[in-house]
Amino acid sequence: MEADSRNVLAIDKLSAGYQETTIIENVSLAVRKAESIAILGRNGVGKTTLLRTVMGQTRMKKGRIFLNDNDISGESPWARAHKGIGYVPQEREIFPSLTAEENLEVASIRKNTSTHVWDIEKIYSLFPRLYERRKNYGNQLSGGEQQMLAIGRALMSNPLVLLMDEPFEGLAPVIVDGLIIAIKRLQEEERLAIVLVEQHAQLVLDMTDRAYILDRGRVVHEGRSAELANDMDTLSTLMGISSREVSAQMNVPNI
Repeated sequence: MEADSRNVLAIDKLSAGYQETTIIENVSLAVRKAESIAILGRNGVGKTTLLRTVMGQTRMKKGRIFLNDNDISGESPWARAHKGIGYVPQEREIFPSLTAEENLEVASIRKNTSTHVWDIEKIYSLFPRLYERRKNYGNQLSGGEQQMLAIGRALMSNPLVLLMDEPFEGLAPVIVDGLIIAIKRLQEEERLAIVLVEQHAQLVLDMTDRAYILDRGRVVHEGRSAELANDMDTLSTLMGISSREVSAQMNVPNI
């Protein structure tokens, strides 16, 4: 998919963490309109902290964050969501005492724009299973259904860019299949910019245009996803896994 040349999201020399601890340091990256990027790296290198910082949920120590060339570094998480950042956290964080439909309704942000207009009916067309389970409470949904709901809730804010943290973690292959189809629809039909954190290199590189690898809170590699997918030495060295593990990942059939 060909991305627009303009950046929808840009991060400039960003350092952030929790209390006095710095987790990510001097990170710069950009996401163009209609582009999907992967964030890779071993556990504990700062991938989740990076997404949470973009969403305004950590202590930002230096650097700037731009959305459509507007500096949002000082904005609250609510303001960032209203201006166009959608976030699907690793923990999903749906409301257990609300129904699936109520979870979607409370996240709705209507904007005076004709692009990326999401409502409940459109969410149900993306995830028909949520329509079937719309009257069930959040704590009555399976893990896969909760992940669909978390994605749908983020889309209800009508985002310009969607941040997704390990959306396939712990899910059965058949559920992952359906989520991949839905994400590809967002990429190809909706042309939504997406930032995707995922441990499974083969999956995420097949789904994205470019990839960044983090190590110890810093960007240590940036390049085309297709090229990185064929570079087992770089994946092995920078992700801290053996060449055999990389080879096994890259030989998993596409789903």
